[in-house]
Amino acid sequence: MTEPLSFELSRPAVDPPRLPDANVAGPSPADVLPRGALRAKPPGLPRLSEPEIMRHYSRMASLNYSISENFYPLGSCTMKYNPVVNEAAAALPGFAELHPYQDEETVQGALELMWRLEQALCAIVGVDRVTLQPAAGAHGEWTALRMIRAYQHSRGEARTEVLVPDSAHGTNPASAALSGFQVVEVKSGGDGRISLADLESKLSPRTSALMLTNPNTLGLFEREILDIAELVHSTGAMLYYDGANLNAFMGICRPGDMGFDAVHMNLHKTFTTPHGGGGPGAGPVGVKSELVPFLPAPTVERTNGRLTLDHKRPQSIGRVRSFYGNFGMLVRAYTYILAMGGDGLSQASRDAVLSANYLRKLLDGHLEMPHDGPCMHEFVASAHNLTVQDGVRALDVAKALLDREFYAPTVYFPLVVPEAIMVEPTETESKATLDAFAQAVREIVAQAKTDPQGLHQEPKRTPVGRLDEVAAARRINAYLQGQSEDPVLRWKAAAESPS
Repeated sequence: MTEPLSFELSRPAVDPPRLPDANVAGPSPADVLPRGALRAKPPGLPRLSEPEIMRHYSRMASLNYSISENFYPLGSCTMKYNPVVNEAAAALPGFAELHPYQDEETVQGALELMWRLEQALCAIVGVDRVTLQPAAGAHGEWTALRMIRAYQHSRGEARTEVLVPDSAHGTNPASAALSGFQVVEVKSGGDGRISLADLESKLSPRTSALMLTNPNTLGLFEREILDIAELVHSTGAMLYYDGANLNAFMGICRPGDMGFDAVHMNLHKTFTTPHGGGGPGAGPVGVKSELVPFLPAPTVERTNGRLTLDHKRPQSIGRVRSFYGNFGMLVRAYTYILAMGGDGLSQASRDAVLSANYLRKLLDGHLEMPHDGPCMHEFVASAHNLTVQDGVRALDVAKALLDREFYAPTVYFPLVVPEAIMVEPTETESKATLDAFAQAVREIVAQAKTDPQGLHQEPKRTPVGRLDEVAAARRINAYLQGQSEDPVLRWKAAAESPS
C-alpha cells in the first residue's frame, strides 16, 4: 500500500483528540459503570491535525475503485449507477432522523413509503406480499427457504432436499445447507440451461424446493420455465426465484407469472441502492398467497386509513432483521422506482439486454463464446482459447484490465465454463464506454500472442500488484493447521502507545 496508517502518521507533539462530553442527563458514565469496565488511561488514538486526517482518508479513498470512477462490469452483480437523487431522498430529515422505536403515529410517512414500496415490488415481480426485512440477497434466500419449510411443516410434510442447478450462485447451496437441507445438484444441458431430464430424475417427495435464477448465471433465459414449474409443483415442492438477475426483464415479464412461489429481490442490484461492501443492503422477499401467513413479523398493514405494524402473526417465522430492515435502502429504491416509472424500468431492462448483446458481439472471435446467443443482461465468455494457445488465463485478462483502468469482470464463475469471464455492462453505461472496454480486451488478446509473460506480471500501476497465490494458499493452510499466525487481518499497536 502507498498510504501509511493514521497510527503510523501520528506525532506525539500534536494535542490529543478533543472528544465531546457525553451530554447525558443524570450521573456520569463513570458513576454507573462497574470499575472493571472503565479505562485506566485514555485510548491510544492517533494524533493528527484535522487537515492531515482529512487528507489521509482522501488518499485512502483514492486507492479504491468505484462506479464513480469508471466501468464496473462485474458479472452477476449488476453494478449500476447509484443516482445522487436517491441519496438526497434518504437524507431528508423526516427519514434520516427517525428512531426505529418511535410510536407508530409519529412515523406514518415512513410506514407509507414501506407500504408503497411493497405494492410496487409486488407489481414488478407478480407476488401477493413482500417482506422488506432481509438485509441482502443471501439473507433473502435464507428467509424464503425458512418460509417454505414452515409452510410444508404446517402441512405435516418433512421435506429434506433442495435442488440447485450446477450454474447457481454459490449462496444458493450455502443458504440451503444453512437451513438444514440436503443440497442436490441439477445438471445443465449442452445449451447452458437446466436439463429437464436431470431435474425430473432428482425430484421426489423429499424435495422441498428448486432454487432457480432466470435468466441463469450464464445470461441465458430458461425457455422451458413453465415446464420446470409444472414438474416442481407436481411433486408438491416449491419454486424459489433468485432475483440477482431481475435487471434483465423488469416490466417485461414477472417471476410470479412463471410459477415462482417465493422471489427475492436485490435492491442493491436492480434498484440502484449501494452495495455497501457487505451491508447495509436490502433483499426483500415476495411470496404467493400460500406463504403469506409465514412472512417475518412485523408486516406493514393499512387499517381504516391508518398504517400499523402487525406483530401478531401466529404462523410467522419471526423477525429476521433488527427493527424493520435497512430503511435507508428502502427510501433509495422507492425513489428510483418513482423516478423511472413502469415504462422507465422496462426500458432499463431492454437497454441492459442491448448493452450485453452489443458487447458480446464486439468480443466474439477474440474470446470464446461457449453458448449460442443472444444473451440477456449478461454473458459468459471464456479465455480457454488463450490458455491453450498462449498460456494466458482468465485471471491474466482480469489483471490486465485493471492496468487499463477498468474493473475486472467476474472470473471463474460459473464453474461450468472453463476460464470463465462473466460480463454485465448494465443499462447505465454509454456506447463509448462499451467500445473502450472492448478495445481494451482486444488489446489484451493481441498482447497474449506477442508478450504473454508481460500479462502474467500485470497489474503494474495499481496500489497492490499481482499477489503470489501459491504462497498465499500455503500460508493460509499453515494457519489452519496451527503452524502460523497468518493471516494478520488487523494492525497491532506497538508496546508504547501514544500517551
